[in-house]
Parts: sequence; C-alpha cells; structure tokens
Amino acid sequence: MVDRSDPEPTEASIRRALGRAATGRALDAGEAGALIAARGPMLDELLRIASDIRDAGLRDAGRPGVVTYSKKVFIPLTRLCRDRCHYCTFATVPHRLPAAYLERDEVLAIAREGAAQGCKEALFTLGDRPEERWPAARRWLDERGYDSTLDYLRACAVAVLEETGLLPHLNPGVLTWSELQRLKPVAPSMGMMLETTATRLWSEPGGPHHGSPDKEPAVRLRVLDDAGRVGVPFTTGILIGIGENRAERVDAIFAIRRAMREYGHLQEVIVQNFRAKPDTAMRGMPDAELHDLAATVAVARVLLGPKARIQAPPNLIAGEYDLLLRAGIDDWGGVSPVTPDHVNPERPWPHLDDLAARTASAGFTLRERLTVYPEYVRAGEPWLDPRVLPHVTALADPATGLAVEAARPVGRPWQEPEEVFGGRTDLHVTIDVSGRTDDRRGDFDSVYGDWAEVAGKVAPEARAGVPVGGGADADLRAGLRLAADDPAALLTPAHEAKALALFGADGPALDELCGLADDARRDAVGDDVTYVVNRNINFTNVCYVGCRFCAFAQRESDADAFRLSLEQVADRAEEAWTAGATEVCLQGGIDPKMPVTGYADIVRAIKARVPDMHVHAFSPMEIVTAAAKAGVPVREWLLQLREAGLDTIPGTAAEILDDDVRWVLTKGKLPASAWVDVVSTAHELGIRSSSTMMYGHVDHPGQWLAHFRVLAGVQDRTGGFTEFVALPFVHTNAPIYLAGLARPGPTWRENRAVHAMARLLLHGRIDNIQCSWVKLGDAGTVEMLRGGCNDLGGTLMEETISRMAGSGNGSARTEEQLRAVATAAGRPFRKRTTAYGHARA
Repeated sequence: MVDRSDPEPTEASIRRALGRAATGRALDAGEAGALIAARGPMLDELLRIASDIRDAGLRDAGRPGVVTYSKKVFIPLTRLCRDRCHYCTFATVPHRLPAAYLERDEVLAIAREGAAQGCKEALFTLGDRPEERWPAARRWLDERGYDSTLDYLRACAVAVLEETGLLPHLNPGVLTWSELQRLKPVAPSMGMMLETTATRLWSEPGGPHHGSPDKEPAVRLRVLDDAGRVGVPFTTGILIGIGENRAERVDAIFAIRRAMREYGHLQEVIVQNFRAKPDTAMRGMPDAELHDLAATVAVARVLLGPKARIQAPPNLIAGEYDLLLRAGIDDWGGVSPVTPDHVNPERPWPHLDDLAARTASAGFTLRERLTVYPEYVRAGEPWLDPRVLPHVTALADPATGLAVEAARPVGRPWQEPEEVFGGRTDLHVTIDVSGRTDDRRGDFDSVYGDWAEVAGKVAPEARAGVPVGGGADADLRAGLRLAADDPAALLTPAHEAKALALFGADGPALDELCGLADDARRDAVGDDVTYVVNRNINFTNVCYVGCRFCAFAQRESDADAFRLSLEQVADRAEEAWTAGATEVCLQGGIDPKMPVTGYADIVRAIKARVPDMHVHAFSPMEIVTAAAKAGVPVREWLLQLREAGLDTIPGTAAEILDDDVRWVLTKGKLPASAWVDVVSTAHELGIRSSSTMMYGHVDHPGQWLAHFRVLAGVQDRTGGFTEFVALPFVHTNAPIYLAGLARPGPTWRENRAVHAMARLLLHGRIDNIQCSWVKLGDAGTVEMLRGGCNDLGGTLMEETISRMAGSGNGSARTEEQLRAVATAAGRPFRKRTTAYGHARA
C-alpha cells in the first residue's frame, strides 16, 4: 500500500486554526487537519477549546459535569465473518470455534448473568453475513430454520427482551434500509463504525480493509444515511492509526457530521485508537499515539459541536483518563462487569469503581445511561418502536433519560402496543369546510431533518426559480417525428436528447406533442373516457416517516390526527357499496402503533361486510414496513394479504424513482429499488398495481425520463401495471415548499408535457393514462383528456391527502360530474372496474 501521509502543517497554520476555533468560527478541512497535528502548548489550547464546547453541551442537556457509561454484557453471537480485516482478532475460522453461532440458550445465559449484576445493555457483536462465506454458518442456520444471520439476531434480541429485560444494542455490520426497518422493532439502538472514508485503504492490495466487501466507505456511508432515514438511534465512529492520513481522518469526521445534521440520529461518535494485536496481518504496525488520539477527539468535538456525544473506549487508553476528558469526551461507552471485550480481549475493562474515581478526579460525575442516549429516551416515538418502548421506560429516569441505576431488568412481553382509535375522524368531511387546524405539523422543525443539509442536495437545475425544460430545436423536431413514428423508442438512451427536448416543448410544438399523444391514445384504447366509482379510505394519518412533500401526516398528539377502527373502515366501505362503488382504495400513514396484523385485518373486515367490493389497498411503503416489522419477506406478507382478500395495490409512494431526488423529497421512505421489488413481487403473485409519478417539486426532466424507464422495465418483466397516473405536486402546505426548497408545483406547460409524454413513452406497455381531477381541477382535466389521457380515476367520495396539501378542487365527484368532464372534452364515457373491465350497472 502506498504511503500517502500528508505534509506537516506549519506552526503558523496551527495557531491560525486555533484562533478560529477559539472564537467559534467554522473550520474547513485543512484547518481541522492542522489541529490534529497540534502538540505541546498548542495541544493544551486545543483541548481547552474542546472541553469548553463539551461543557456547554452538557449544560444545555441538563446534566452539567456528567460523563456517562453503559453497564453491559457483550454477546459475541458469531465470530465468523465474510470480511478479512487485517487488524481483527474477533473474526476467526470455523475450525477454531465450538460452533458457528452461540445457541439461543447460551445467549440468554450471558444476558441473565448480566441482569443479575445490574447490567442493562446486551451488546450483540457479530461478523458480517458469515453464511455468504462459510458453509458451516449456512448449515448451522439451515438446521435451525433461519434464513440468515440477521433473522437469528432478531430472534435472539426478542428473546433477551422477553426473558431478561436487557436492552439489545445491535452491531451486525452493514445493513440495508429494509434490514434496518426489520431490526428497529427489537432494539432501541444499533451501530456500525464508519472507521474511515479513505477508499484506498479498502481498494488497494495491502490495505487494512482489502478483500472486505463490507468495508467499502461508500457502502458504510449509505448505512449511516439509511439508519437516519429509518430513525434508528445509531452509534458510529472512526478508527485512527490504520494507515489513514490527517486529511482522510478529517474527511471521515465531516462525513459523520453531515449525516448527524441531516437526520439527527447519530447518538454517539466513538474515536477509537488502533492497537496492534498478535496473529494479525497488522501486528507490526505501531499503536496509534495517545496524543494523536486526544487531538483527534478534540477536533471531532470542535467539528461536531456541543450536542454531539463523543466516546473513547477506556480499556484502550493506557490509563490516560484525564487526557481524554480534557479532549472533550463525555462518555466512556459500554463497560461490563461480566464479559470481556471480545474485540480487544487482551485489554480488560476498568473496574467501575476505578472508572468513577478516575472520572471524579478530573472533576466529573460518572452516571449510568442506557444503550439508547437520554435525548432519544425522552423523545420516545418515533425514535423508539412502541414494541421496545416499555422495556426502555422501565429502566429510565423520566426526568433525565439516564438509567435508574438501582433498577434491575425484568423480562417483559415484546408485543404490539394498544391502538387508540379516534381523533379527527371526520377530517374527510371537515377538510372541505373548516380546513386543517394549522399549515404544518407540530414537529415541523425536527421531523424532516436539517433543512440546510437537505437544501445542499437539491440539483441546481431543479431549484426553486430555475426554469425547467428547453432543448435544441433540432432535437425537438426530431423528437416529434419519432413520437409520430415510434413513440416508445423515445425511452431508449440513444434518443434521450430528443425525449428531453419534448419535455421542454412549448407553444405550437407543445400543441403538436399533445396531438400526437392523443393519436396514440386513440390507437391504444379508443375514445372512451373511463372512470371508476370508488371511495378513498384513509384509515390513519399518524406517521413519523418525515416525507418532506407530505402535508397529510400528523403526530399522534396533533389536532388533526386520527385513527379509524376496523368497524369504522367497514362502515365506510358498506356506505360506498350502497352508493354504487365497486372499489375502495385504502392508504394510511406509517403508524408505529399499527399492529402487524392490522393491514390484513382491515381487508378481512371489508370483505366480511361487503364480499364483492374490490380492495385496492396499501402502498409499497406500507407493505415493506409492515413486512419488516413482522419479520417476514415481502413475498410472504403479500401472500397473507392476498389470502385476506386484497385484490390490487396502488403504485403510490413512487414519487420519483431516482434516489438522488427521493432523499430530498423524503427523509425515511423506501429506496427506489425497494419500491420496484414490492410492485414486481406483487405482480408475480397476481396482484396488479397502478403506477404513478409525482412531479414539479425538486425534480427535473432527466429524472422524469429515468422514472419512466424504470416503470417500463417493470412492465416488460411483469405486465402488472393497470395504468399510469401523473400526480402534479400540490405545494401550498407541503413542508418542503414551506421550507423554501421546492418549486410551487409544475407549470401548466409542464402538466401538458408530462401527461403527453407519459402516453408516448409508455406506448405499447401501459395503455391507460390517468389524470387527477383532484390536483388539476375540471378544466385542467379536460385539457389532459385532449392530450393523451383516457381515464379520470374515481369518484373518491372522500379525499384527504391532496386536500391537506392545499388542493382546492374538492374531495369528491359524482358520476354525473365526471361524465360532464368527458363530455366537455368531446368524448364518450364508460364506467369501469379497477382493472378496466366493464363495471356493474
């Protein structure tokens, strides 16, 4: 591995950086790197600055002078790993172990011993996905009926909660968004060390992470973001002295700061020093020098600020407690009176009495915390799943969020929370009369993350005030010719410039584009304008996902929040059937108190009351989160819903199927790949869906085109989409608009272009193109019917989502009103079923 050590900063540059830090001015990467090199009196000054920042943060947190630790047991669930880190002695090979994994009884024996000695945390540490490398691991799991290591980890975490009351902290390594969703209900906190952002240490032969797929920095940074999107209190940190230089070390701290600011989920940051171990490839490397550690801790404190909780492991610092406290730490991490540090077995934990004395000698009081930090304990939902919240509150001081040191863990059932129905259940009616209580939910300033960080992710071509569209005239003319001859070819990369030019069409060219789209519509489905008599039923609007475009979601305590009971849902379905509806469309917020059986129970309640009603229900986001909480694959969950009577699903929650824009629009929604997986799986099971695109916010035509390509790819594989619905962004009460990041919805030109392009790009794949009267109004809907659309959607009977966002077009239409829209467009009309068959009279 090539040595890329950076040049030593000058004394003048260090003093300049110290001066800026002392006055609270922001440091750039070069200045932070210079401070890591501070030694002697300059290091003393850096430590003083860091200590002052830490002390201010503790005062603001209501615990001045308190340094925390967690009393834990260390559960090494498996020491097998698919990675090959060159400094690690924890990971080993199968023939050196009595078994590939600890048995469940062994896990519980460790946890019970810890509970008896007053421990409150069960730290699960394990190798990354060992079954993908070691046949012995795969065999062990198969013999016991587990699909994966993570399945077994989840089962063990539930057992520890129920049988001992210890709080699991899970360190299984790299996790996907879906896996984080699956594990959140069984653990108050999780963690994964970032270690470094220096890709060369992973990619180059001889590097400490070479040959370790899970140590690629980009992969680990994605985990930090996904943990924030899921709302997991998360521990991360850096490992210093493994070959990184100062600039790379600082880059890792800045990366952690970005994730911390954007999502607010990083509960602690560990700065850990490398200690060489025998029998490893890096046994000859020198240990990280302790003054280097102290300087790095201090720089982390300066960069991360007073609210950050910063930890240094006390068994790795050679007794330099005072030095690390001066550097700005406020936590000693987990300390066990029962189990060794299995990652650093040669370095025992300090005795708790000694740790308290050494902390006190530096002027601080040592206090026990839980595995989840006080700020998240006091906040409760959405950080803590309702299934683990009772286990946490049983051990926590409600005033401080710290541990009640005298409390002893006791096993408690891991079970569904009790749902409380009620709230503003008449919102579907009163939204058109008295409107919403306020223009934003009560936690507007926190639930969506840091708006400044989000703003930095908005593409320049999609920013508010920047016009969208355009294109060379030659491309526009060529695009119109191709649209007339072979419209679906516009989706291919070879014709991208033409497609983008058509999205920007205006004036006579836009009229021509809409005319071509209408010709394609006539060829595909004829002249009939179709509609379905249906009812929307939003069964709850309680949601903490933090979608930044959504004005529907509410906190449980907000004035407009509601939950419908099963009886209320069935009543509305029966009312709809009596009024002539053939379909109910059900969608709700991602309510943390929704039981895992709740979705199937809703379907059964409707079918029991109205057996022939078509149930069109549950977005991919609802499906994937419910399956994750139930601990089953999406396919199995969909089979359960199908058996309950689910007929089709809405293809909402798509927004734009491009993660660059999704992570601006939404804080915690499913990634594009997960959306594709859910709808594809549904189609494979015979559950058809609609498809959608919401546009006109922080997006641009290149992302629209990519979205259509994704939809076309799914349709080519499954044939399961019944229609495409274009959804113009309603901006009025949307948080991302109120925060000044989004445009005020699409222009009239863009509405015409998007609907026309939907018809052309999906020609031969999806025959039915629907326009939304809720968002466009009657006059706008007539115009879309003249530009490629053939479907009006439904009567709805109630519509809350768009109305909460500020749509002014009402929440219901009668059949007569929809027929009048078709007549105004000069077209015949036809009532349809959900799947576009002929509806009952």
